[in-house]
Amino acid sequence: MNKVFSIILVAASVMGSAQIKLAGKANLLFKTDSPSWQNIKNSAVSAYNESGKNNVGFNVGLSAKVNLPAAFFLMPEIYYTTFKTDFDVPGTGTTIEAKSNRVDVPVLLGYKLLGDNLGVFIGPVASYNLSTDNQFDDFTENAKNEFTVGYQFGAQAQFQKIILNAKYEGAFSDDQRDFISNTTNETIRYDARPSLFMVGVGYEF
Repeated sequence: MNKVFSIILVAASVMGSAQIKLAGKANLLFKTDSPSWQNIKNSAVSAYNESGKNNVGFNVGLSAKVNLPAAFFLMPEIYYTTFKTDFDVPGTGTTIEAKSNRVDVPVLLGYKLLGDNLGVFIGPVASYNLSTDNQFDDFTENAKNEFTVGYQFGAQAQFQKIILNAKYEGAFSDDQRDFISNTTNETIRYDARPSLFMVGVGYEF
């Protein structure tokens, strides 16, 4: 028990003496994966030639930077993120959207290359999809995964209060959704392992 209290006291001391900086950030998101769209009606799977159209998304949020020993830093963040892919269903005139409205929580470990002016980072990101089951003409969306885990790595440069950053995000799990026709029972499956390239700007408070 004494060891537990000692660890808690040491951790509290480190956090109490740590220099924590907060920043607001916004990024443009460019989807880099090529999702598949398949007709899986009656157990017969047929892939469409079209892969859909990836649209530019964005996110906004807050970032904290905690300085650690030996030029390392910890950077937990939280974002509201939105992006989507459009697909025109052949022969129907209907456009369906695989849209992601998410809360993202990256926890990044970084290393300062030039003090606070330039650093690199890497770490996991947990995402919770806020999207509900949407309706597209005759098709109803049935999303499979609400919670996903991925990873991010990148770099950021800081000039006084202004922060510029670029990073890549990959996913460990698939984003799979079914779009089901209410009249023909046709089922179109969207399947992707989302990957994003992000560029953005921030301001340190």
